[in-house]
Amino acid sequence: MIPERQRFASAFSLHRISGLYLLLVIVVTFGIWVPNLFLTQGTFDSILSSQAVIAIIALGALAPLSVGAIDISGGANANLAAVIVTILQNQHNWPMWPAIGLAILVSLTIGAGNGVLVVKFGINPIITTLAMTSIITAIQTILVGTEQPFPVQNPGFGRLTQASLFNIQAVVLYLIVIAIVVWWMLEFTPAGRYLRAIGANAEASRLSGIKVGKWIFISFLISGTIYGLGGVMYASQVGPSLTFGQAFVLPALAACFLGSTQIRPGSFNVWGTLIAIYVLAAGVKGLQLVTGAPWLADMFNGIALLLAVGFAVWQQKRNLEARRKGAGSQASDGPVHQPSDPEVEHAS
Repeated sequence: MIPERQRFASAFSLHRISGLYLLLVIVVTFGIWVPNLFLTQGTFDSILSSQAVIAIIALGALAPLSVGAIDISGGANANLAAVIVTILQNQHNWPMWPAIGLAILVSLTIGAGNGVLVVKFGINPIITTLAMTSIITAIQTILVGTEQPFPVQNPGFGRLTQASLFNIQAVVLYLIVIAIVVWWMLEFTPAGRYLRAIGANAEASRLSGIKVGKWIFISFLISGTIYGLGGVMYASQVGPSLTFGQAFVLPALAACFLGSTQIRPGSFNVWGTLIAIYVLAAGVKGLQLVTGAPWLADMFNGIALLLAVGFAVWQQKRNLEARRKGAGSQASDGPVHQPSDPEVEHAS
């Protein structure tokens, strides 16, 4: 039985929530440096709302990452959804909700295509989603050419994300709802346990009776659906763009990997991902307010991705080494019963 004090200390340890402490340092630093620019309601609202769609795309990437697959087609998928929902309403006079439904269905279909290529044809997920990104970009060019579509004229479509509740834009509230749903799915359902078990050890999961291919395919269906939602929300919040998806892939994946060092170190998780998104956003915003350099976001996100992946690999090696040492110690003491992997045990 873990004492209450020890459990509390573990929950708030630097090991688990270092991102929150870093966020506090960023706020204090820039609050002292440029208080009239950084410590304002406008800056707070800007950081929250401008990062919401990136955060949604990052949440979409969590399902494939949980099974050990990196999906880099999320930005292109969301971009196509934004273009489709726009041209359906502007050029074909579709009502808002059918247009939204078809855009998300297209994104779901793209996710299904990724899943089929990975599961049935055994193509590496990175290669699959990289190729899919190129295909999506070609389809987008066929649909609209190289000219930026006009924003949707229906004011109701804009209000979908730009309306406010308690001075918080609706798009942020949608992000919270999606985060809660994904968190519940990954943490409290058999589906989530299956996904995590496959990511931990696909072969052991297969031997325990889990249909590995089926759940990898489902993970891509989940990601495609969430990417579509993100694209629709971007079109509603900002307007259509032909290139925003490319800019969102790197920060979304950086947040996923950086988030895997938070809350549940060594495991991709929802709240760690959101912490990472807003730590990176606050840092970039503060530096931009101080220097005005337009290249800071790309530099910051690239370095963050390298550090996050490097740290995750180092942590994985350290955990593996600890298990080996533990196994060697037990072997020297004589044969003992080895408990099964809890993820696989629960999943089966």
